[in-house]
Amino acid sequence: MAQAAQHSQALEPSASDIRLVIAASSMGTVFEWYDFFIYGTLAAIIGKTFFPSGNVTLETLLVWAGFAVGFGFRPLGAVLFGFLGDRLGRKYTFLVTVTLMGIATAGVGLTPSAASIGMAAPAIVLLLRVLQGLALGGEYGGAAIYVSEHSPPHRRGFHTGFIQASVVGGFVLSLIVVLSCKAVMSTAVWEAWGWRMPFVLSIVLLGVSLWMRLKLSESPVFKAMREEGEISGNPFKESFTYPGNPKRIFIALFGIAAGLTVIWYTAMFSALTFLKGAMRMEDAAAEIIVGISAAIGMAFFVIFGSLSDRVGRKQPIVLGYMLTLLLLFPAFWVIGNYANPGLANAAEQAPVVVAGPDCRYNPFRTEQETHCGILLGDLAGAGVSYRVTAAPELILKVGQRVLPMETYPWKDKAARNKMLQHWLGQAGYDFAKVRPTIGTALVIGCVLILLMALSGATYGPVAALLSEMFPPRIRYSSMSIPYHIGTGYFGGFLPLISSYMVASSGNPYQGLWYTWGVVALALVVSLWGLRGGPPRDYGDDAS
Repeated sequence: MAQAAQHSQALEPSASDIRLVIAASSMGTVFEWYDFFIYGTLAAIIGKTFFPSGNVTLETLLVWAGFAVGFGFRPLGAVLFGFLGDRLGRKYTFLVTVTLMGIATAGVGLTPSAASIGMAAPAIVLLLRVLQGLALGGEYGGAAIYVSEHSPPHRRGFHTGFIQASVVGGFVLSLIVVLSCKAVMSTAVWEAWGWRMPFVLSIVLLGVSLWMRLKLSESPVFKAMREEGEISGNPFKESFTYPGNPKRIFIALFGIAAGLTVIWYTAMFSALTFLKGAMRMEDAAAEIIVGISAAIGMAFFVIFGSLSDRVGRKQPIVLGYMLTLLLLFPAFWVIGNYANPGLANAAEQAPVVVAGPDCRYNPFRTEQETHCGILLGDLAGAGVSYRVTAAPELILKVGQRVLPMETYPWKDKAARNKMLQHWLGQAGYDFAKVRPTIGTALVIGCVLILLMALSGATYGPVAALLSEMFPPRIRYSSMSIPYHIGTGYFGGFLPLISSYMVASSGNPYQGLWYTWGVVALALVVSLWGLRGGPPRDYGDDAS
């Protein structure tokens, strides 16, 4: 116990050293998450380039499957780089992770399209996503621990809050770069090859990040452990055998990582997909609204991190979970009603009902097996919400009008889409992209900032909390493993699972139930397992 306390105070750095540590660690994390998020920001064009299928819904699902693959390998990266971080040091480990991320991201931008090299293209992209996932699995833990171990206990939440905010900064930077590239290129150039530039620019970001991080020295806590001969022989094994650690890992996984991640991804990724897809908002307008909201919302991560230094780590996290359960659906209902009021009114005045036998729709199939499945696929591809009922024969009802399905061109997809949009247009559905007014953008932005505040409450204190939960000798491994399993699987698969739920149900809000369920689980675990009261270093009590 005494040694743990000594480690936390060993070789305390000066104020200028702390500023350099925070700046270098945060900027490196911004760049690394930029590399990861640029894939999601450009999901639509990546689908067309590397996963062409002729089915827009399927292409979207395949892109999000590739997104999930990267996240799925984060736990392995946490194991690998956590081991190195606990054995060799914090600094050099996250120098390796940022280098691997930059090279893999640039590789996506340089990979030929599926039209040029066939199935090799998606295979290469998936391999590069694996490398990104491995790198990210080591990045967050290294940066968070590095800042935490440089910070005095009473400022740890405030200082590590910048690391938490820098994750959002990577998302914002990805939007800024994409919008800037679009602004200086014609649409034809952008779609032909210009979209590759944000990926290739990661090489520049890599250079800046390495330059900043090479100026840093090793963590004072790791230096002290090395001098005292306390380095763990096998940090991975010890993470699961150290007294009390399995319980702490369980709490970190299900009570912290899973909950905070789905809130953050829903607030940004789901909201962006919702605006550009189901609500048919112009891409640039949606990206600007979400980007500005995220940039403003970054402040909440630092605010709640600092607040946790005074009230404890548990209170903001539990409050954020509770408010998310209450406000998640109302927030998206407000966004939907303001983003495209014409579409919302049409759906209310003329709801779409599909009735028939064998109404099964599989979004992962290029062609459906039944006429009802084909119709549901066409509605899903058009982004139209619908309700399905059983009936002896196939019926499509829009409002009070029953449409003549015997004239539907089942074998011609282009003709089907044209006819369907014509029928729905007669009922008031407008399939043109909408440009929001300033007032509408402000309302949507305020709702997104509210969601970012909830994300900040649950995310801001977490780097400090996880650092304090685990013993220094196995801290890198012990916090990285549950964090990246939680974020990698609960969060990384969120776009794929929620998109599948929306496509299967025809309800654009259906995917929010996934977020709601994970947050409810996290709330129960955190109420049970997180210790209350003021922040404490590991070893300050028996917990």
